Amino acid sequence: MSALPVIVAMGGINAAGRTSFNQGFRRVVLDALSSEQRQETLLGLASLMNLVSYVDGQLVSEAGDVITADNVEAQLGEQILAGTLIRRIEKTFFDVDATHWQQKISANAGEPIRFVTKARQLPTPLPSNWEVTELEKGQVKVTICGEFEIKHDTYRDNPIKAAGQFPTGFDPAILYNSRYQPRGLQATIFAASDAIHASGLDWQKVMNSVAPDQIGTYSASVAGQVNSEGLGGLFKARLLGERVSTKQLALGLNTMSTDFINAYVTGNVGTTFTTSGACATFLYNMRAAVQDIKAGRTRVAIVASSECAIEPEIIEGFGNMSALANDDNLKKLDNSDEVDYRRTSRPFGENCGFTIGEGAQVTILMDDALALELGADILGSVPDVYVNADGFKKSITAPGPGNYITMAKAVALAQAIVGEESIKERSFILAHGSSTPQNRVTESAIYDRIATAYDINNWPVVAPKAFVGHTIAPASGDQLAFAIGVFSDNIMPGVTTIDKVADDVYSDRLNISLSHQACEPQDVAFINSKGFGGNNATAPVLSPSITKEMLAARHGESAMNQHAKANEATKQQQAVYFDNAQKGQFDLIYRFGEGLIDEDAIAFDTEQMQIPGFDKPIALKIDNPFADMSK
Repeated sequence: MSALPVIVAMGGINAAGRTSFNQGFRRVVLDALSSEQRQETLLGLASLMNLVSYVDGQLVSEAGDVITADNVEAQLGEQILAGTLIRRIEKTFFDVDATHWQQKISANAGEPIRFVTKARQLPTPLPSNWEVTELEKGQVKVTICGEFEIKHDTYRDNPIKAAGQFPTGFDPAILYNSRYQPRGLQATIFAASDAIHASGLDWQKVMNSVAPDQIGTYSASVAGQVNSEGLGGLFKARLLGERVSTKQLALGLNTMSTDFINAYVTGNVGTTFTTSGACATFLYNMRAAVQDIKAGRTRVAIVASSECAIEPEIIEGFGNMSALANDDNLKKLDNSDEVDYRRTSRPFGENCGFTIGEGAQVTILMDDALALELGADILGSVPDVYVNADGFKKSITAPGPGNYITMAKAVALAQAIVGEESIKERSFILAHGSSTPQNRVTESAIYDRIATAYDINNWPVVAPKAFVGHTIAPASGDQLAFAIGVFSDNIMPGVTTIDKVADDVYSDRLNISLSHQACEPQDVAFINSKGFGGNNATAPVLSPSITKEMLAARHGESAMNQHAKANEATKQQQAVYFDNAQKGQFDLIYRFGEGLIDEDAIAFDTEQMQIPGFDKPIALKIDNPFADMSK
């Protein structure tokens, strides 16, 4: 009997805002919300963006004026909307109209060129046509004759000007002692704290409910930390005449999102796991967590991913692959001299490339028995994650057959669990939907053929990248956040950035709506990802109601009643965090140097090991798994 991996919390941050309590999802479907939900969402965003704060129990604006929650939209609504979702890249990243680079100049000096400099600034070895004369006080005179090369600071008009940036004014660095850490790791600390607080559970109690080796963290980035504090600064430092720091290499690694959660947030000593699979990275790590929970190796899993790669070099790399939407192509699509930077990402419409985004997503999984025991919230469950490659390829970035396998297996498993009617009538797809011409054809063809095989009509397709951009590693985490939002609010997001579905999209059996629509409660969501290199993954996600039905069937009515009672305390703690977050009080967990384990105090024998700070021991009595092969 396999344990069921249950989603008990989710937190994070992307261009739509905070993930917990579906705030980011609700920013996207803002116009379809009730007036109360709309007011809550805008207030939460205003606090996140530092447009309002609480002073002496009163809500005040940046100017210090008292403002009421029901007046936030009237006074700040336009600013909130403009500062969220995909938009023109802000100068806090770099100037897209004047992006810094170095122009290489080859010249020939008709007359000797002379200049004075410090001797210690001379290059080694000296160019053959440089003549150096020593002067006083460590100075030298340099004479150059003939041909020479120089590199000079200059600026260019960047053809790619939009991205899915964190909400304007949100800065994770100021929320804790971030110590010049890369932005992706700052976002990881925020996302992990958001998820843990949103769970409503006492984390120390969670840690002590299971053996220390039954907890795991599964996370990764793709590019690693490419900001100046990480690999980006490491690779550029000497070329810019600067020094490499002691932190840039270590903090730049793509394992660091895992390591930071373990070392500074949870204090985990159990499984630590990092794997990258291009755009499917979040699902790759979730697959490992799901398999470990089903096998009983892990009972609590933190599944995470982060990527903050809005950097000129990364954008130029994708841009030179013709993967990103640029100004010229967008103008041609719209037959206009202007670009609407809110609509650069157009999944399944007439499009010309994806839009990069930044984000960090964290979800907490538990096995079904532990989730009930602790009174955890039930947001859904993940019965499996399927991963398949594309086989032989010509272009390493081109799509292939692997995604047919992952999608078909995911639908087959979901139908085996919930039945044919649920799949036909109450399931939907969170598409990879990258907004490239090739993706819109190949991905829709997969959905259409599977829908035909399972006799599905009007299959809803949701495309989160239309709103938050392509966050690369955590992209399927963004999709999962949307799925949880649909389960919670019964609103199916449309692809509102397109005017119509493109003619070459296989849409006969699909419902790619151009507007947000109310929907009946859904049973299953399919999270799909198609990554560069043939990294395909699909996960069926079961709704809270289906998950609870399964839990009741396995554990009985008494266990469900006990869970409901224990869940009351969880709800109370969730309400406390929700209220604090609405006020901009996120209480990030960052335990730098705290709770260090005294290795000398570790006690063990041949049966078990006791780790200081953990209630339960680690079992060391291990049966021979190859007994049939032993003498």
